[in-house]
Amino acid sequence: MTAQANSLQQPLGLQTISRPPRSLWSDAWHRLLRNRAAIAGAIIILFFIAIAVFAPLIAPHNPLKIYDGKGFLPPAWVTRGPNGKAGEPQFLLGTDSLGRDSLSRTIYGARVSMVVGFVPVLIILVVGITMGLLAGYRGGRTDNLLMRLGDIIYAFPDLLFFIIVMTALRDTPIGQALNGLILLFAALSIVNWVGLARLVRGQVLSLRRKEFVEAARMIGSSDTRIMLKHLLPNCLGPIIVSTAFSIPGMIITEAVLGYLGIGLRPSTDPHAIFITSWGSLLLDGQTAINAQYWLLIAPAICVALVVLGFNYVGDGLRDALDPRLAGTE
Repeated sequence: MTAQANSLQQPLGLQTISRPPRSLWSDAWHRLLRNRAAIAGAIIILFFIAIAVFAPLIAPHNPLKIYDGKGFLPPAWVTRGPNGKAGEPQFLLGTDSLGRDSLSRTIYGARVSMVVGFVPVLIILVVGITMGLLAGYRGGRTDNLLMRLGDIIYAFPDLLFFIIVMTALRDTPIGQALNGLILLFAALSIVNWVGLARLVRGQVLSLRRKEFVEAARMIGSSDTRIMLKHLLPNCLGPIIVSTAFSIPGMIITEAVLGYLGIGLRPSTDPHAIFITSWGSLLLDGQTAINAQYWLLIAPAICVALVVLGFNYVGDGLRDALDPRLAGTE
């Protein structure tokens, strides 16, 4: 009773703080872990990454193997498909018109979507951050030149640019490298760095006259050190959120290009890493939608789940990294 009475008699401002203070990043991580939607999105992403990495172990059949007489098989639970055939237990999602296992091809398709989601974004991060830092910190002619270059690129329709590049260079050596993935990486990166560069530039413009930047300049720090050690870390929050929302855009673009027939080249090499993509499977399903509608459903669901997962993670990161929400929980 005495201890309780003493604690009640203490002034409110002198009471001991029960929770130790956390840094901005640790507080953001704590709030991100409490966001159920973000955690669910992360689980979905990790699930498909695991499928892409361990596709040879998970796939029940060789995605390129043609089973004679097994073409147009419906899923295993269908007793009678549109073509009169019944599903077989060994082909859970049925087979395509050539007799290849649909489930195995869908599993291998995750590889292309995951790589297309991450690799071009890494290139965009390098180019966009570099351009934004230089434009915002240098200012003057450098800023004007880089931003006008960005305006020219930004004015060109993205999808039209992708179609032109993938069509014109499809039969060139760069268009044939890795079944067209190198060309796809380049096309996606060229026109998508502008938004990130503008974001970084705006952040740098608001920070370059701050006291900590002036102090670093007064003690003789080089411009490169100021940009990399002082300005860039303070821009990481918006960059991380922008990156999380850019990845699903890349996945959707690849699916659209594959659906149009100008995405990844189909591979016939059984030892190839990238054999097919969800976009190519969508095209196959669309061409045979009346007889094999299940070929369209499986890759469409996979694309939707991955995009949904990244959007959930992006929303969670945006809320967790917003300093205005630090004291709301």
